[in-house]
Amino acid sequence: MHRHCKSLLDAVEYLGVDFRAHVKTHKTLEGVRLQAGEGNKDVRLVASTVAEIEFLQPLLHEFMESGRQVNVLYGIPLPPSQVDRLAAIGRRLGQGTISVMIDHVSQLSHVVRFAEQASFPAGVYLKVDTGYHRAGLPPSGLNKDDLVSRLINLDNEGKINFIGLYSHSSLSYNDSTAKQAMANLGGELTGCLDALEKNAHLFSSDKEITISVGASPQTLHKVVTERHCGFRTKLELHAGVYSLLDVQQFSTHSRAHLGDYEDEIAISVMAEVCSVYNDGERQQPEALLAVGVLGLGREPCAAYEGWGIIDRDAYSPDTPNLDRRLIVKRVSQEHCIVSWGLTKGHDDENSQQPIPLEVGQTVRIYPNHACITGALYGWYYVVDSSEDGHRVVDVWERANGWKMPIAM
Repeated sequence: MHRHCKSLLDAVEYLGVDFRAHVKTHKTLEGVRLQAGEGNKDVRLVASTVAEIEFLQPLLHEFMESGRQVNVLYGIPLPPSQVDRLAAIGRRLGQGTISVMIDHVSQLSHVVRFAEQASFPAGVYLKVDTGYHRAGLPPSGLNKDDLVSRLINLDNEGKINFIGLYSHSSLSYNDSTAKQAMANLGGELTGCLDALEKNAHLFSSDKEITISVGASPQTLHKVVTERHCGFRTKLELHAGVYSLLDVQQFSTHSRAHLGDYEDEIAISVMAEVCSVYNDGERQQPEALLAVGVLGLGREPCAAYEGWGIIDRDAYSPDTPNLDRRLIVKRVSQEHCIVSWGLTKGHDDENSQQPIPLEVGQTVRIYPNHACITGALYGWYYVVDSSEDGHRVVDVWERANGWKMPIAM
């Protein structure tokens, strides 16, 4: 994790672009330290829940006391129920520390209410939908119900601080080459610039507009900050899963020169082998492990038909076919079934070979989606891979929890 975070910080420094680290993957203070680094004066973060921002406050104060400018973006279009909590955080952290995103004209009143309570205007991104359809407005419909016009009026009145356009397309999860990753990144950039061009008459040409897109900067070869449609634009990249990686991200091959799963994925789930079926009990040999959906999640991966990859050190580190692995083939609530599978392709002619695991053995599973799997636990046991990778050197608490208490 330390290596991944340093690599990204080096990349954005080389490219000369801004970076906003998403904390939702790990949700820890220690992880944010690695993402923020030590040399960068500005600390820009994205958080998916207000609970995460509340949890991070002591660290954010520490950054500010050391002279670093801090800004945290609440990562979904602002709902009215979260304004009071965000404003309370803003009052404690101070001016310029909180940003929000909007994609509906009704949200403007929520942003104004934030400014009244926090005593400073929130930074505001307009959310652009560049094809993923999770949130945001299409470039041609950005000014729906005079959203842009009314936003700019509020910016001129000092009730908000308009920052720019924000897009995040998870279409890249299905990529399998760096070229595809670049194409998806290009789609996000093009969508935001189209939105700017189609609404150019509504924006002030005197203000620099940030274009924030989601991608791992290691995929970029050249990014140029320049004027578009007569506006001064600035590129900001945002990413989060890069810090841990997972099977899904690993399978996109968006970064060159990666090692194997054991070398690159920083998060894993330890599980005990309950039983092994090697003697004709099933159509093919299988093993039963004491972890299921509630410990792994149920997130598919386009690269293979499985729910997790077993660390090869548990059975055969010298297997000549690196694509042939023990995988989590089926999942139940509390248990899962492990069998032979291919991480590239779906057929395995050697699937009838015995499962080389023993009852009572503990194995390590690399999850398909680090964000979902991590959310199932309250803390991480941290090991140092520069040592033997088996000694626990620290425990990191997570900022778990949702927006408000659940009704029972």
